[in-house]
Amino acid sequence: MQTVNIEEYQEEIILHFGGKRSRINAYTLASTLVSLADAVKEANAIVNPGYEVEVLVEAFGEGSFRAKVKASYTGLNNLFNSNRLEAIAIGIFTSFIYQHTLAPDNDVTVKVDDTQVVIEQGDKRIVVPKNVYEAQKEVEKSEKFRRSVSAGFLTIEKDENITDFGITKGILDEIPDILVPRERFPLLSKEPDLAEPLREVQEVADLQIKRAILERSKRKWEFIWRGVKISAPVLDEKFYEDFFAHRITVAPGDAFEVLLKIYQTRDEDTGIYTNSRYEVVEVQKHTRRQTQPGMDI
Repeated sequence: MQTVNIEEYQEEIILHFGGKRSRINAYTLASTLVSLADAVKEANAIVNPGYEVEVLVEAFGEGSFRAKVKASYTGLNNLFNSNRLEAIAIGIFTSFIYQHTLAPDNDVTVKVDDTQVVIEQGDKRIVVPKNVYEAQKEVEKSEKFRRSVSAGFLTIEKDENITDFGITKGILDEIPDILVPRERFPLLSKEPDLAEPLREVQEVADLQIKRAILERSKRKWEFIWRGVKISAPVLDEKFYEDFFAHRITVAPGDAFEVLLKIYQTRDEDTGIYTNSRYEVVEVQKHTRRQTQPGMDI
């Protein structure tokens, strides 16, 4: 299992812009860097009153395109900067990006102790120091911070040449430690609603039928989605029209390619969204099980 320790992301990070070409649109790069720098500055203003952070771009690299970003802290010579400086603004930003782009189809495990918070999903584990974890909960309440992150991801989402976004430690790392595929950009590019603990995500998903409910209702079918059992009603009226007209038949083991709506609930303590329920909005493709003939249900 890969382990990413946020403590190693305190003073500098490498931003990875994935794509086929080892170059990037100048507007995309400039706008994204300004927005993400604003997010880091806002995090620092909340955590370190009396200290200013300057976000510097120190180097560029390939693979596909990378920018090395470093934080430089200075005191403002006022009554607040007698507080101890915590150089954790970049760590807060990195942890926020990871936690808010977790794959919606996999379970998340969170373990909290006196010194750290460990978040596990799939084959990746992220270790967040307790001071970063506590500070992040305060920073997330800032509308300016959330809107700055949103603006940055909206910019890269609009650039169709960018296939993924990542954060890593070394400019020559083959694969970034934290990699956000393009389909998860909307999780951060969407305008934040800070008062709303619920959110909706739509994703194209391949579902295998475990139990079918072939009637026009909101009763829940059972599906297997990437090895995870989920329950969801099928709300696609055209699918039912085709079924009752005998244009299609389905059986357990058949597969659907669907547009899946995922409802997620935000945990107040961790700030992590977890799946609460699902709806199949549209059945886009039906594939019959290959090992045996289909049977009507």
